[in-house]
Amino acid sequence: MDRYASAGPRPDNLADVLERVLDKGIIIAGDIRVNLLDIELLTVKIRLLVVSVDKAMEMGIDWWTRDPMLSTEAQQLADENRRLRERVDELEDGNG
Repeated sequence: MDRYASAGPRPDNLADVLERVLDKGIIIAGDIRVNLLDIELLTVKIRLLVVSVDKAMEMGIDWWTRDPMLSTEAQQLADENRRLRERVDELEDGNG
């Protein structure tokens, strides 16, 4: 008989753990504060949410779809917006 068989539940492999984390999500939160003589010099708030893309969108989190650095469609919209603003400025200045 295997001496570890009765030691309790078998640990999950990494893929199973990762699947559970992405399906359910995990939140890690913390604050870092730097004080000198009771004077707060710096506060850093750290919030980390680890979920799958589907779960994030279910929660209403989809910032990557609008970030020009991460989405080509968002970049195209940003470029179009910049061109339209330039054109409006020209028209308002009477140069168009």
